[in-house]
Amino acid sequence: MKETRLTLAGAALNQTPLDWDNNLQNIKDAITEAITHNVDILLLPELCITSYGCEDLFLSPWLGEEAFDKLLQIKEWCVGITVCVGIHIWIDKQVYNTACVIKNQEILGFTAKQFLAKDGIHYEPRWFTEWPANQVGEFEMKGQKYRIGDIIYEEQGVTYAFEICEDAWRPNRPAERHMAKGVQLILNPSASHFALSKTDLRYRLVVEASKKYKCTYLYANLLGNEAGKVIYDGEVLIAQNGKLIKRNDLLCFKSVDMEVAEVTFTDSPVAEETIHYLPTIDENKELMAALSLGLFDYMRKSHSRGFVLSLSGGADSSLCAVAVAEMVRRGIASLGVLGFVAKTQLFSLKDAAYFDTLTKEQVACELVGRLLTCAYQGTVNSSDDTYTSAKELADSIGARFYSWTIDEQVKGYTSIIEGAIDRPLTWAEDDVTLQNIQARVRAPAIWMLANIKGALLLATSNRSEAAVGYATMDGDTAGSISPIAGIDKAFVRQFLIWAQKELGYQGLQYVNNLQPTAELRPAKEAQTDEKDLMPYEVLNQIERLAFYDRYSPQEVYNKLLEAGVADAETIKGWLQKFYSLWSRNQWKRERYAPGFHLDDYSLDPRSWLRFPILSGGFRSELNEIKAL
Repeated sequence: MKETRLTLAGAALNQTPLDWDNNLQNIKDAITEAITHNVDILLLPELCITSYGCEDLFLSPWLGEEAFDKLLQIKEWCVGITVCVGIHIWIDKQVYNTACVIKNQEILGFTAKQFLAKDGIHYEPRWFTEWPANQVGEFEMKGQKYRIGDIIYEEQGVTYAFEICEDAWRPNRPAERHMAKGVQLILNPSASHFALSKTDLRYRLVVEASKKYKCTYLYANLLGNEAGKVIYDGEVLIAQNGKLIKRNDLLCFKSVDMEVAEVTFTDSPVAEETIHYLPTIDENKELMAALSLGLFDYMRKSHSRGFVLSLSGGADSSLCAVAVAEMVRRGIASLGVLGFVAKTQLFSLKDAAYFDTLTKEQVACELVGRLLTCAYQGTVNSSDDTYTSAKELADSIGARFYSWTIDEQVKGYTSIIEGAIDRPLTWAEDDVTLQNIQARVRAPAIWMLANIKGALLLATSNRSEAAVGYATMDGDTAGSISPIAGIDKAFVRQFLIWAQKELGYQGLQYVNNLQPTAELRPAKEAQTDEKDLMPYEVLNQIERLAFYDRYSPQEVYNKLLEAGVADAETIKGWLQKFYSLWSRNQWKRERYAPGFHLDDYSLDPRSWLRFPILSGGFRSELNEIKAL
């Protein structure tokens, strides 16, 4: 073929389900920016008109009609450019996830997704129908007929086709067929959720595909906390013949993040300008970036006025506080002071002018003070160490800090019950009751602060606690959002040490010197989490083997024994405790506040791991292990 140069662009968009104004504005801004760069083909993410997270609304015909009306509106903006837009299409009561190709205000066709994601957090087969390979059909909408299916398109002599997100992750992916048909460019509009270290897999998927299929590969992902739980990193990749041409910075605070590259197509194309990118994954950096963007989008999309946090001085609440501080710091770095302030939609022009006069450090502390309110709620069982940890951390990041005690409220509830049952409550007989009332009494006042501020209450539960129900329902589980519910306690502890050393949060030095404890029993008992449960590293191993790798209890036992984690009797005791607590506490996991999906799996029964509330509790399986 003759040499052809095409200017390609991929744009990550921060979309929101059913937010037509936001979604269309981002699409229009992306098209406008692409036109100014003389782009030939612009790729936008999967289902970007409605947004990907509409869930069961995809089954409502009216949503499909509304989305198509928006598509016709978008079509008129595509002057002198080809734009690929994600939209779902209804045909004969079946719903298809498609990429629509618009060239110079004309719709050329719709490519339908062929493989639907159905593992982990994905439920696509509930809404969509897979399109058969190599088939092209036709449908009518609003008096006009359109092509749909496995279509190959052409731009200035260059042939191109699609893989839509999950399509590229399957062994018999569409690219296998596209290569035999001489396709030179593959476009991949995606809604690929964030998980720790996942960007490395995605990078290799794209770059290696461009080499194997001797093509140029353009990939564009969604960006931000789209619908509440799932965060998208906004990755844009352009690769040719195994060489990376463009890659953007992930998890930025922009509404539109675009990468543009001029690519040459010949019989034997060679990427002229490449970047040498070797993925070096730092999961601590990834977590901080995802948490901060996730919180920012959750706050602004829920129209909340910041966050309220019961800051105990322990690891979990300390991480939540630092995440808000980092949200401010990263937001300012990404958007600038005025851009960040404007995007929150919380401040007046007078406030914005004031913020603009401050130094970088001053404005970060000032904004944290406006957006994060913390309270330490002590009891007779609380220590000076945890108070100091909470106070020093709040002061160091600029958060508003309150402190009060809850002993009178605890005493009030205790005396009511003692009068009703006509006996005193004792630690020997009523241990769990006396621990839980302290955690529950902390909830009303902190909720009051959240209501007064019009803010989101941060729940501080982590994944390890959720696994065994080591949390008080309606106490420390209370909240509007549980940002660290998707990560385990061992990760939390090492992360805080990293944040102190690498990010400069010196206020963490106090919590990093403490042993995790609920501080609900009298101080003389020296209560610690791991004494109540088991070593967190072991708890995490059992949890992953049981519910990610899906081994039976006996297989888990064998693997722990083979690994030399402990002696046989100790492992048996840990497994007895883990599986018993796991089974008993599914009802708690059903009631936790929404949490972010941050790892390659989670315990969220609404989006990853379903388990019966009532069960036999692995009794037979545990008895078999006892007998070994």
